[in-house]
Amino acid sequence: MMSGEVMLVILIVIGLIGRSPIIATAASILLVLKLTALERFFPTVERRGLELGLLFLTISVLVPFASEKISWRDITPLFTTAIGLMALAGGAMATWMNGKGLDLLRTEPHMIVGLVIGSIIGIVLLRGIPVGPLMAAGITAFILKLWEWLGGR
Repeated sequence: MMSGEVMLVILIVIGLIGRSPIIATAASILLVLKLTALERFFPTVERRGLELGLLFLTISVLVPFASEKISWRDITPLFTTAIGLMALAGGAMATWMNGKGLDLLRTEPHMIVGLVIGSIIGIVLLRGIPVGPLMAAGITAFILKLWEWLGGR
């Protein structure tokens, strides 16, 4: 069985190769905690880490409202134009899929390695842009449901 340290180093390398600084940084922080005998914080990080990350993500998305970079005049077309309605639908669908991805990662945390490697393949072969494992997990959850619906598993 592979030690936690080795797995974290592998994730750091995968994150660096895949141009995913979030994965590389997260694995680095966990490796530092592990090597400095601060593993006692792992349960707290595991229990509250996703909530804290989502809190900061939500704060960053709401900053344009707080800084008044977005006004009511900017919001009105969202409800009155086809492209605005499509943007609303796209945002709603993306957040729903992210929620499904979060559920999947909570129940199948080992899938993160496949998601990261898949992201590297997408970057290298498809010239994609890494946006993080949550959306990749959401798409994976959708594919898994489709597979089950088609009679797989």
